[in-house]
Amino acid sequence: MMKKKTGVVVLILTVIMVGLLAFTSGVGFGSTGTGAAKNIKTGLDLAGGVSITYEAVEADPSSEDMADTIYKLQKRVEGYSEESQVYQEGSNRISIEIPGVSDANAVLEELGTPGSLLFIAQKGSDGTDNYSQAYNSETQSYEYQLNKTLEEIEADGSVIMTGSDVDTAEAAVRQDQTTQASQYVVNMTLTESGKTKFADATQIAFENSQTIGIYYDGTFVSVPGVTNGAITGGECEISGMSNMEEANNLASYIRIGGLNLELNEVHSQVVGAQLGEDAIRTSLIAGAIGLVLVMLFMIFVYLVPGVIASVALLIYTGLVLVLLNAFDLTLTLPGIAGIILGIGMAVDANVIIYARIREEITAGSSTKNAIQAGFQKALSAILDGNITTLIAAAVLGWLGTGSVRGFAMTLALGIVVSMFTALVVSRFIIKAVYAIGVRDEKFYARPKKVKVIDFLGKKKVFFIISIIIMLVGPITMAVQSGSGNKMLNYSLEFVGGTSTTAEFNEDLSIAQLDSDVRPVVMGVTGDANISMQKVVGSNQVVIKTRELDVTEREALNKALAENFQIDENTISAESISSTISNEMRSDAILAIAVATLCMLLYIWFRFKDIRFASSAVLALLHDVFVILAFYAVSRISVGNTFIACMLTIVGYSINATIVIFDRIRENMHGIKKNEDIKDVVNASISQTLTRSIYTSLTTFIMIAVLAVMGVASIREFAMPIMVGIVCGGYSSVCITGALWYVMKTKLVKKKVEVKGKKKGKK
Repeated sequence: MMKKKTGVVVLILTVIMVGLLAFTSGVGFGSTGTGAAKNIKTGLDLAGGVSITYEAVEADPSSEDMADTIYKLQKRVEGYSEESQVYQEGSNRISIEIPGVSDANAVLEELGTPGSLLFIAQKGSDGTDNYSQAYNSETQSYEYQLNKTLEEIEADGSVIMTGSDVDTAEAAVRQDQTTQASQYVVNMTLTESGKTKFADATQIAFENSQTIGIYYDGTFVSVPGVTNGAITGGECEISGMSNMEEANNLASYIRIGGLNLELNEVHSQVVGAQLGEDAIRTSLIAGAIGLVLVMLFMIFVYLVPGVIASVALLIYTGLVLVLLNAFDLTLTLPGIAGIILGIGMAVDANVIIYARIREEITAGSSTKNAIQAGFQKALSAILDGNITTLIAAAVLGWLGTGSVRGFAMTLALGIVVSMFTALVVSRFIIKAVYAIGVRDEKFYARPKKVKVIDFLGKKKVFFIISIIIMLVGPITMAVQSGSGNKMLNYSLEFVGGTSTTAEFNEDLSIAQLDSDVRPVVMGVTGDANISMQKVVGSNQVVIKTRELDVTEREALNKALAENFQIDENTISAESISSTISNEMRSDAILAIAVATLCMLLYIWFRFKDIRFASSAVLALLHDVFVILAFYAVSRISVGNTFIACMLTIVGYSINATIVIFDRIRENMHGIKKNEDIKDVVNASISQTLTRSIYTSLTTFIMIAVLAVMGVASIREFAMPIMVGIVCGGYSSVCITGALWYVMKTKLVKKKVEVKGKKKGKK
């Protein structure tokens, strides 16, 4: 333990740290308020952004080309924000929505206009030049120009490859080994097909001292020579740029030119937030109220350690807000889910530690020894639970796209910060408090004997209840399908719909859109799943609904005209595709599957027993089916937040399960020969029961306040998580231990029977 003087210093530093984080989050530094929460980049749903619409040059593009182009654009615009959305509008248009930016022209200039990208050999098959340098009188400079038509060059076979043969292109700076001067280059990586084509072409160009022209959207953007032999590895470097801006432009041309379709920009606009200031304000108030309630609960239950946990939670919240700024992460509703899960895990870590301290004091240990033993014994459960969830977050961030990646990044941030505050901050503070003289055990715990509950004796009842609840989902979905309805209430993000643009006579606020326009639209569509966005700088509003037929479109136009005196002739409508494409769904499913497998392998490795891992995964499937049943019965819309909700529950549930498994593993080490495994499992679940209840309760409080005070869209987001928290707590306490026990005892019985037969034969 530390000395009194050191303890005083630690407490003073803690107060300074809390104050500094509060000032940074609330006010920030400098004229721009660097580090302030108000400067956190927020998504389209919270703050709006830029909307760009492209149209395919080809009159009737195939669905495959449209889908491929949408997917590649989605990957490309995620460089601006993980929450960017790309979707099809009509038969040949593609819309891009990029949150957190407000300058449409700057985005367009940086992104470039998607066009055809061709790599052209200098000479044709007849030996004549396909292009040459000529003086351009308009620009008054020398430029490369075609000597033949594109049709002639393509027919001759002089097009080496197209943009679809390029995988990536990135600008970079490197040092010249001789002069040490900075050189601006573009590193280009090719696909497998492009690798072969480029190897053959560069061999010919090198042997004949020729160049290869990079032709984009009617202009040569670069004409590099091949100086070091054939390029066979599928990677090459284009040098010769005078500055980084020129290198970035060339990289953008190559990336955007790698699309299957050539696109023209139709229009771009800055769109407003979907939720509005009221939604953000009420969410912040709800979060603050929830945090205060959790802190009061912790203080009431754990006394002085509860105060320390509250300080650690304040530090956690401040650090997360500052780091969101530092890493320039985009915050949306799915991202908020990741932060909420992080708060739950931060509380959970403190609960595990302080529950252990109380156990040690109840067992007769001194306060000093109880504190040391509490942190030591809680370490494995905290590390295993957090590392398991961190593995899942890493896989989701690696393989996921869009909202899945945004959720993973905020979740990973929350987990790392929660471990730091629980294992480092809390430890230093509690030792400092002890050092300054707060040592009486009555300040740290109310001694309480654990009453062992026979959970395994009721395992059949628990299994039956779980099976019934799990079957509710598929049965409800089948009934809905049989009635001609969709199995789940899929939102626009999943199934697409109709986008209606109307110009009102005044600039309506988000609150007015919700109170006045939304009921009118609902009256025509009969569906509450509506998204409305203002176009900044105009009175236009974009209204997105389920897919409307011609009659419904006319009815909506008429209703808007009658209620808001809008000229029907100015109202336009387009069918839009889902923002969650088939590829994105596949990416999400693959990411979740790989994450689950990695979690299983980690649990197997740490617990040295596949039954622990398989029990945990079965419990996860149980929780997923229960939440699916809730969505099916409640008819809450299934969209981006659905994925975030599922991921939140999976992360929360696995953490709760590992705490119980950690206690079973610990108790199994000291098991006596005549002691039944059933008693060990019951004792382990009972010993961790208060932790399971308290953690679930504190996280539930956070979400419940958000559900009560939030607007409708936030309430739809919060309700499934509330159900998932209850379900995750139930499965951890009542299902996972029982599953492990059944697997353990069945395998043991088989071994005994085999040994008995061998003895009989002898």
